[in-house]
Amino acid sequence: MVSLPEYGVTVRHDVTVETRDGTALATDVYRPTDPETGEPIDEPKPALLVRTPYDKRARERVEQAGNWYAERGYVVALQDVRGRYASDGEFYLLVNEAEDGADTVEWLADRPYCDGQVGTMGTSYMAWVQNALATQRPRGLAAMFVNQGAANAWKATLRHHGAFELRWLTWSLTIGGGFAKRVLEDEDLRRRIADVDTRDMLANEPVLPGQSPLSHLPNYEEYVFDFARTPGDDAFWEDPSINFEAHYEESADVPTVYAGSWYDSYAKATCDNFEALSDRKASDHFLLMGAWTHGGQSTWTKPYSGETAFGDAMTRDYRETKLRFFDRYLKGRDTWDEPRVQYFRMGAGDGTATGDGKLRHGGEWKAGSDWPLPDADVTAYYAHGDGTLATDPPEAVGASTTYEFDPRDPVPTLGGNCSSYYTFEPREERIEDLPLADRPTVSITGRGGYDQRTRPETFGADPPYGPLEERNDVVVFRTPPLEEAVEVAGPIRVRLHASTDGPDTDFTAKLIDEYPASEAFPSGFALNLTDAICRGRYRNYRREPDLLEPGETYEFELELYPTANVFEPGHRIRLDVSSSNYPRYDVNHNTGGDLYGDREYRTATNTIHHSAERPTHVELPVRSG
Repeated sequence: MVSLPEYGVTVRHDVTVETRDGTALATDVYRPTDPETGEPIDEPKPALLVRTPYDKRARERVEQAGNWYAERGYVVALQDVRGRYASDGEFYLLVNEAEDGADTVEWLADRPYCDGQVGTMGTSYMAWVQNALATQRPRGLAAMFVNQGAANAWKATLRHHGAFELRWLTWSLTIGGGFAKRVLEDEDLRRRIADVDTRDMLANEPVLPGQSPLSHLPNYEEYVFDFARTPGDDAFWEDPSINFEAHYEESADVPTVYAGSWYDSYAKATCDNFEALSDRKASDHFLLMGAWTHGGQSTWTKPYSGETAFGDAMTRDYRETKLRFFDRYLKGRDTWDEPRVQYFRMGAGDGTATGDGKLRHGGEWKAGSDWPLPDADVTAYYAHGDGTLATDPPEAVGASTTYEFDPRDPVPTLGGNCSSYYTFEPREERIEDLPLADRPTVSITGRGGYDQRTRPETFGADPPYGPLEERNDVVVFRTPPLEEAVEVAGPIRVRLHASTDGPDTDFTAKLIDEYPASEAFPSGFALNLTDAICRGRYRNYRREPDLLEPGETYEFELELYPTANVFEPGHRIRLDVSSSNYPRYDVNHNTGGDLYGDREYRTATNTIHHSAERPTHVELPVRSG
């Protein structure tokens, strides 16, 4: 039986945790109390740690983490990370989190009210810091619930196969920089940040040092451009606070849940961590993948992602799930009987529209013994010159399709694995009347499953609005309408044989479940499932940049984010190939110039080869039965 809310709660604010370099980190400690006397209980209890850049005193964090778990017999420590809110030091995104987190775990384990066991939990940045501290193997670390965290920031999440994920720019100008210490202390600076519409900045890419409000926050500006511009072969990318993959061997061996979702910005990293660490470590490891978007309790309880509805069966209670896990591994209770792998397989809905116009795509939870699933057969679907996608390899000799990629007119992002592509909602109220903490944010890209057609609110789209496939720089390959259902679950790879006429360019690939026309959706519905990008100079995950030879054909391997979906009879499996996805990723100017700073633009002539000798294809993990 799970722990019940049988205790009162007392909290001590801003307890100092001193790190190894002498920095004071402010920590609020919640302790269970005797409900009759109000005094802290004598019995030491397991502790749960949340380290956050988003204000440990935020109401949601206090109620859903501090009070909620303390009432159920846990000590809870909520900490502002270095340089944020009440903690000392200078904030530099992610750096120092490995050491600071490890020092905090050991400090907490040594408290007389802790029984020596520390569990960690949290989402996004609060998941990232868990993997970081685990690389230090801190004494007392006993369990982790990592919801939507990173693995290797170079491969995906900060950079993606060489491209820069622009969410870190928009994050730094909104929920990051908007609550920097200097901003919180300076009313004029708060006003400047509040008046920034990040869409205007993205429309005039690239943003250069000194040309944005980040210039008033030098440490924030420094890390943004470090992440955007640092070459892949720099030791910067091996830091244990941003690249856990490089430190898997020495990472802590404790029971861990890696939780994520197919439409989350960390979907690939979540599965990568489980796949690597579950085999390396003796402790129990679990993978839990839903189809929600980025977030915790409020996201897990939504039955939809973007414009796509999956039904109430998808929803989970995030807090209860964590409680059952920690009760099992920190208290020894019989509360966790979950399969090693569980995932939400999307699809098999009736395709009608909900009352608010969402596509009823449906789905159900499935279980597995490992990831990738042992019973999934990797099946190649080949691109053909007539635009078809088929399991038969092409026989044509020298077949190819050519398009022009103009970096001044990139393909707009429509949903997908996006998070933090924000701007503060433009408002007429003064900052004094509507503080940033109360000001809503607006998603620039959308998140989750979207019909791949532009509309007036699509960032970067101009009229006439319509399907992305009608753009001249999007090459589409699709199967005939399926006669039988095709179920896929696992990693997705695209092997693209391509060439360009310049020294550098990007290639993108997107997997789509294409619905036929229906009464609810007369033009059909092109549901994005997953996508990826590859920067030419960093093709195939090379770390040292290597510019392309104009006219030479290369094989580009793109690792799309993993997914699980059933393509129903009558649907088509579709692969879209292009060279941009903006503003999810920065735009390659095709010149071979400096990363995220080149002010020259060059239209590239790019060619996709789909011949017998150069067979472009997508590899799908197909399950039968």
